[in-house]
Amino acid sequence: MDLTLWLKAAIMGVVEGLTEFLPISSTGHLILTASLLELTGETAKVFGIAIQTGAMLAVIWEYRARLGAAVAGLATQAPAQRFVRNLLIAFVPAVVLGLALGAAIKAHLFTPVAVALAFIVGGLVILWVERRHHAAFGERDLEGHRVARVETVDDMSALDALKVGLVQCVALIPGTSRSGATIIGSMLFGFSRKAATEFSFFLGIPTLMGAGAYSLVKQRDALGWGDLPMFAVGLVFAFLSALLCIRWLIRYVSSHDFRVFAWYRIAFGALVLLTAWGGWVDWQD
Repeated sequence: MDLTLWLKAAIMGVVEGLTEFLPISSTGHLILTASLLELTGETAKVFGIAIQTGAMLAVIWEYRARLGAAVAGLATQAPAQRFVRNLLIAFVPAVVLGLALGAAIKAHLFTPVAVALAFIVGGLVILWVERRHHAAFGERDLEGHRVARVETVDDMSALDALKVGLVQCVALIPGTSRSGATIIGSMLFGFSRKAATEFSFFLGIPTLMGAGAYSLVKQRDALGWGDLPMFAVGLVFAFLSALLCIRWLIRYVSSHDFRVFAWYRIAFGALVLLTAWGGWVDWQD
Protein backbone atom coordinates (compact mmCIF):
# COMPACT_ATOMS: atom_id res chain seq x y z
CA MET A 1 0.00 0.00 0.00
CA ASP A 2 1.66 3.19 -1.24
CA LEU A 3 -0.23 6.03 0.46
CA THR A 4 1.99 8.65 -1.19
CA LEU A 5 1.07 7.31 -4.62
CA TRP A 6 -2.61 7.26 -3.69
CA LEU A 7 -2.37 10.87 -2.54
CA LYS A 8 -0.80 11.85 -5.86
CA ALA A 9 -3.58 9.97 -7.66
CA ALA A 10 -6.20 11.84 -5.63
CA ILE A 11 -4.61 15.20 -6.45
CA MET A 12 -4.52 14.30 -10.14
CA GLY A 13 -8.18 13.26 -9.97
CA VAL A 14 -9.22 16.56 -8.41
CA VAL A 15 -7.23 18.51 -11.01
CA GLU A 16 -8.88 16.50 -13.81
CA GLY A 17 -12.39 16.99 -12.47
CA LEU A 18 -12.02 20.71 -11.85
CA THR A 19 -10.41 21.49 -15.21
CA GLU A 20 -12.05 19.09 -17.68
CA PHE A 21 -15.06 21.26 -18.45
CA LEU A 22 -13.46 24.68 -18.12
CA PRO A 23 -11.71 26.25 -21.16
CA ILE A 24 -8.31 25.96 -19.47
CA SER A 25 -7.15 22.49 -20.62
CA SER A 26 -7.38 19.53 -18.28
CA THR A 27 -4.65 17.68 -20.19
CA GLY A 28 -2.32 20.64 -19.84
CA HIS A 29 -2.96 20.88 -16.12
CA LEU A 30 -2.48 17.14 -15.69
CA ILE A 31 0.86 17.24 -17.52
CA LEU A 32 2.07 20.11 -15.34
CA THR A 33 0.72 18.57 -12.13
CA ALA A 34 2.27 15.19 -12.93
CA SER A 35 5.58 16.94 -13.56
CA LEU A 36 5.46 18.68 -10.18
CA LEU A 37 4.45 15.44 -8.43
CA GLU A 38 7.19 13.54 -10.29
CA LEU A 39 4.52 11.20 -11.61
CA THR A 40 6.15 10.43 -14.94
CA GLY A 41 6.55 7.50 -17.33
CA GLU A 42 4.15 5.56 -19.56
CA THR A 43 1.93 4.39 -16.70
CA ALA A 44 1.46 7.98 -15.56
CA LYS A 45 0.52 9.06 -19.10
CA VAL A 46 -2.08 6.30 -19.36
CA PHE A 47 -3.37 7.22 -15.90
CA GLY A 48 -3.82 10.86 -16.96
CA ILE A 49 -5.96 9.79 -19.91
CA ALA A 50 -7.88 7.06 -18.09
CA ILE A 51 -9.10 9.21 -15.20
CA GLN A 52 -10.94 11.42 -17.70
CA THR A 53 -13.52 8.65 -17.63
CA GLY A 54 -14.33 9.65 -14.06
CA ALA A 55 -15.23 13.15 -15.22
CA MET A 56 -17.40 11.73 -18.01
CA LEU A 57 -19.24 9.51 -15.54
CA ALA A 58 -20.12 12.73 -13.70
CA VAL A 59 -21.71 14.06 -16.92
CA ILE A 60 -23.66 10.83 -17.34
CA TRP A 61 -24.90 11.05 -13.76
CA GLU A 62 -25.83 14.73 -13.93
CA TYR A 63 -27.67 14.34 -17.25
CA ARG A 64 -28.94 10.81 -16.66
CA ALA A 65 -32.57 11.78 -17.34
CA ARG A 66 -31.69 13.47 -20.65
CA LEU A 67 -29.40 10.66 -21.78
CA GLY A 68 -31.85 7.99 -20.65
CA ALA A 69 -34.65 9.64 -22.63
CA ALA A 70 -32.42 9.76 -25.72
CA VAL A 71 -31.66 6.03 -25.44
CA ALA A 72 -35.30 5.14 -24.77
CA GLY A 73 -36.57 7.19 -27.71
CA LEU A 74 -33.86 6.25 -30.18
CA ALA A 75 -36.07 3.86 -32.15
CA THR A 76 -39.14 6.09 -32.43
CA GLN A 77 -38.50 9.73 -31.52
CA ALA A 78 -36.94 12.17 -34.01
CA PRO A 79 -35.37 14.50 -31.37
CA ALA A 80 -33.59 11.54 -29.73
CA GLN A 81 -32.39 10.28 -33.10
CA ARG A 82 -31.13 13.74 -34.03
CA PHE A 83 -29.31 14.11 -30.71
CA VAL A 84 -27.49 10.77 -31.07
CA ARG A 85 -26.75 11.45 -34.75
CA ASN A 86 -25.17 14.79 -33.93
CA LEU A 87 -23.00 13.24 -31.21
CA LEU A 88 -21.75 10.57 -33.61
CA ILE A 89 -21.02 13.12 -36.36
CA ALA A 90 -19.10 15.37 -33.96
CA PHE A 91 -17.21 12.40 -32.51
CA VAL A 92 -15.82 10.99 -35.78
CA PRO A 93 -13.25 13.70 -36.71
CA ALA A 94 -11.41 13.36 -33.40
CA VAL A 95 -11.26 9.58 -33.83
CA VAL A 96 -9.80 9.82 -37.33
CA LEU A 97 -7.21 12.50 -36.53
CA GLY A 98 -6.47 11.07 -33.09
CA LEU A 99 -5.56 7.68 -34.54
CA ALA A 100 -3.54 9.28 -37.33
CA LEU A 101 -1.64 11.85 -35.28
CA GLY A 102 -1.94 10.74 -31.65
CA ALA A 103 1.46 9.04 -31.38
CA ALA A 104 3.33 11.97 -32.94
CA ILE A 105 1.53 14.50 -30.75
CA LYS A 106 2.23 12.48 -27.58
CA ALA A 107 5.90 12.16 -28.53
CA HIS A 108 6.55 15.83 -29.28
CA LEU A 109 3.91 18.03 -27.62
CA PHE A 110 3.30 16.40 -24.22
CA THR A 111 5.85 18.71 -22.61
CA PRO A 112 5.35 21.49 -20.06
CA VAL A 113 6.80 24.23 -22.30
CA ALA A 114 4.60 23.24 -25.28
CA VAL A 115 1.58 23.18 -22.97
CA ALA A 116 2.42 26.64 -21.61
CA LEU A 117 2.63 28.08 -25.13
CA ALA A 118 -0.74 26.50 -25.99
CA PHE A 119 -2.19 28.03 -22.81
CA ILE A 120 -1.19 31.51 -23.91
CA VAL A 121 -2.33 31.16 -27.52
CA GLY A 122 -5.66 29.68 -26.39
CA GLY A 123 -6.20 32.55 -23.97
CA LEU A 124 -5.67 35.10 -26.71
CA VAL A 125 -8.17 33.28 -28.93
CA ILE A 126 -10.80 33.32 -26.17
CA LEU A 127 -10.32 37.07 -25.68
CA TRP A 128 -10.75 37.64 -29.43
CA VAL A 129 -13.93 35.53 -29.61
CA GLU A 130 -15.43 37.20 -26.53
CA ARG A 131 -14.72 40.67 -27.96
CA ARG A 132 -16.38 39.65 -31.23
CA HIS A 133 -19.31 38.11 -29.36
CA HIS A 134 -19.81 41.18 -27.21
CA ALA A 135 -19.72 43.48 -30.23
CA ALA A 136 -22.45 41.42 -31.89
CA PHE A 137 -24.77 40.85 -28.94
CA GLY A 138 -23.75 43.18 -26.12
CA GLU A 139 -25.27 42.48 -22.73
CA ARG A 140 -28.27 40.74 -24.28
CA ASP A 141 -26.30 37.51 -24.33
CA LEU A 142 -25.46 37.48 -20.63
CA GLU A 143 -28.92 38.67 -19.63
CA GLY A 144 -30.56 35.77 -21.46
CA HIS A 145 -32.30 38.02 -24.01
CA ARG A 146 -30.30 36.90 -27.01
CA VAL A 147 -32.01 34.57 -29.46
CA ALA A 148 -29.15 32.48 -30.80
CA ARG A 149 -29.25 30.57 -34.05
CA VAL A 150 -28.67 27.45 -31.93
CA GLU A 151 -30.34 28.25 -28.64
CA THR A 152 -30.41 24.67 -27.32
CA VAL A 153 -28.70 21.39 -28.19
CA ASP A 154 -31.95 20.25 -29.84
CA ASP A 155 -31.65 23.08 -32.40
CA MET A 156 -28.42 21.69 -33.89
CA SER A 157 -28.17 20.49 -37.47
CA ALA A 158 -25.84 17.78 -38.78
CA LEU A 159 -23.61 20.51 -40.23
CA ASP A 160 -23.42 22.21 -36.83
CA ALA A 161 -22.30 18.91 -35.30
CA LEU A 162 -19.63 18.44 -37.96
CA LYS A 163 -18.26 21.94 -37.35
CA VAL A 164 -18.02 21.32 -33.60
CA GLY A 165 -16.36 17.97 -34.25
CA LEU A 166 -13.74 19.61 -36.44
CA VAL A 167 -12.86 22.32 -33.90
CA GLN A 168 -12.62 19.64 -31.20
CA CYS A 169 -9.68 18.22 -33.17
CA VAL A 170 -7.66 21.34 -32.30
CA ALA A 171 -7.66 20.04 -28.73
CA LEU A 172 -5.44 17.14 -29.77
CA ILE A 173 -2.68 19.67 -29.07
CA PRO A 174 -2.10 19.48 -25.27
CA GLY A 175 -2.87 22.73 -23.50
CA THR A 176 -5.45 23.83 -26.06
CA SER A 177 -8.47 22.56 -24.09
CA ARG A 178 -11.15 20.31 -25.56
CA SER A 179 -13.86 22.21 -23.71
CA GLY A 180 -12.38 25.53 -24.79
CA ALA A 181 -12.19 24.49 -28.44
CA THR A 182 -15.74 23.14 -28.56
CA ILE A 183 -17.40 25.88 -26.48
CA ILE A 184 -15.63 28.85 -28.04
CA GLY A 185 -15.86 27.31 -31.52
CA SER A 186 -19.59 26.71 -31.05
CA MET A 187 -20.10 30.32 -30.02
CA LEU A 188 -18.44 31.39 -33.28
CA PHE A 189 -20.91 29.17 -35.12
CA GLY A 190 -23.93 30.86 -33.51
CA PHE A 191 -24.58 28.75 -30.41
CA SER A 192 -25.79 30.23 -27.16
CA ARG A 193 -23.35 29.85 -24.25
CA LYS A 194 -25.52 27.22 -22.59
CA ALA A 195 -25.99 25.16 -25.76
CA ALA A 196 -22.26 25.32 -26.49
CA THR A 197 -21.38 24.28 -22.94
CA GLU A 198 -23.88 21.43 -22.72
CA PHE A 199 -22.97 19.96 -26.10
CA SER A 200 -19.32 20.08 -25.05
CA PHE A 201 -20.31 18.03 -21.98
CA PHE A 202 -22.15 15.44 -24.09
CA LEU A 203 -19.46 15.21 -26.76
CA GLY A 204 -16.86 14.50 -24.10
CA ILE A 205 -18.59 11.22 -23.18
CA PRO A 206 -17.69 9.21 -26.32
CA THR A 207 -14.52 11.21 -27.00
CA LEU A 208 -12.81 10.90 -23.64
CA MET A 209 -14.18 7.53 -22.55
CA GLY A 210 -13.12 6.16 -25.94
CA ALA A 211 -9.66 7.68 -25.57
CA GLY A 212 -9.32 6.22 -22.09
CA ALA A 213 -10.35 2.73 -23.19
CA TYR A 214 -8.06 2.86 -26.24
CA SER A 215 -5.09 3.98 -24.13
CA LEU A 216 -5.66 1.21 -21.57
CA VAL A 217 -5.87 -1.46 -24.26
CA LYS A 218 -2.87 -0.16 -26.17
CA GLN A 219 -0.67 0.07 -23.06
CA ARG A 220 -2.02 -3.02 -21.30
CA ASP A 221 1.39 -4.70 -21.26
CA ALA A 222 2.83 -1.79 -19.27
CA LEU A 223 0.10 -2.01 -16.61
CA GLY A 224 -0.44 -4.49 -13.82
CA TRP A 225 -3.01 -5.32 -11.16
CA GLY A 226 -0.90 -3.33 -8.72
CA ASP A 227 -1.82 -0.15 -10.64
CA LEU A 228 -5.56 -0.69 -10.08
CA PRO A 229 -5.82 1.09 -6.69
CA MET A 230 -4.12 4.21 -8.07
CA PHE A 231 -6.46 4.28 -11.08
CA ALA A 232 -9.51 3.72 -8.84
CA VAL A 233 -8.56 6.60 -6.53
CA GLY A 234 -8.03 8.92 -9.49
CA LEU A 235 -11.38 7.98 -11.04
CA VAL A 236 -13.33 8.54 -7.82
CA PHE A 237 -11.81 11.96 -7.14
CA ALA A 238 -12.22 12.98 -10.78
CA PHE A 239 -15.90 12.01 -10.62
CA LEU A 240 -16.63 13.94 -7.43
CA SER A 241 -14.78 17.13 -8.39
CA ALA A 242 -16.20 17.06 -11.94
CA LEU A 243 -19.75 16.79 -10.59
CA LEU A 244 -19.25 19.96 -8.56
CA CYS A 245 -17.66 21.74 -11.52
CA ILE A 246 -20.48 20.84 -13.95
CA ARG A 247 -23.17 22.21 -11.64
CA TRP A 248 -21.21 25.39 -11.02
CA LEU A 249 -20.36 26.01 -14.67
CA ILE A 250 -23.95 25.80 -15.93
CA ARG A 251 -24.91 28.49 -13.41
CA TYR A 252 -21.84 30.55 -14.28
CA VAL A 253 -22.39 30.70 -18.05
CA SER A 254 -25.93 32.01 -17.58
CA SER A 255 -24.56 35.39 -16.49
CA HIS A 256 -20.78 35.47 -17.19
CA ASP A 257 -18.43 35.27 -20.14
CA PHE A 258 -15.15 33.34 -20.43
CA ARG A 259 -12.65 36.18 -20.31
CA VAL A 260 -11.54 35.37 -16.77
CA PHE A 261 -10.40 31.95 -18.00
CA ALA A 262 -8.52 33.57 -20.88
CA TRP A 263 -6.52 35.78 -18.51
CA TYR A 264 -5.89 32.79 -16.23
CA ARG A 265 -4.52 30.81 -19.18
CA ILE A 266 -2.21 33.63 -20.24
CA ALA A 267 -0.93 34.27 -16.70
CA PHE A 268 -0.43 30.59 -15.90
CA GLY A 269 1.28 29.88 -19.22
CA ALA A 270 3.59 32.84 -18.75
CA LEU A 271 4.43 31.67 -15.21
CA VAL A 272 5.39 28.20 -16.44
CA LEU A 273 7.58 29.66 -19.19
CA LEU A 274 9.21 32.08 -16.76
CA THR A 275 10.00 29.37 -14.19
CA ALA A 276 11.32 27.07 -16.92
CA TRP A 277 13.49 29.82 -18.44
CA GLY A 278 14.83 30.87 -15.05
CA GLY A 279 15.46 27.29 -13.95
CA TRP A 280 13.36 27.83 -10.81
CA VAL A 281 11.22 24.75 -11.44
CA ASP A 282 12.52 21.52 -12.96
CA TRP A 283 9.60 20.80 -15.30
CA GLN A 284 9.97 17.15 -16.27
CA ASP A 285 8.62 15.79 -19.56
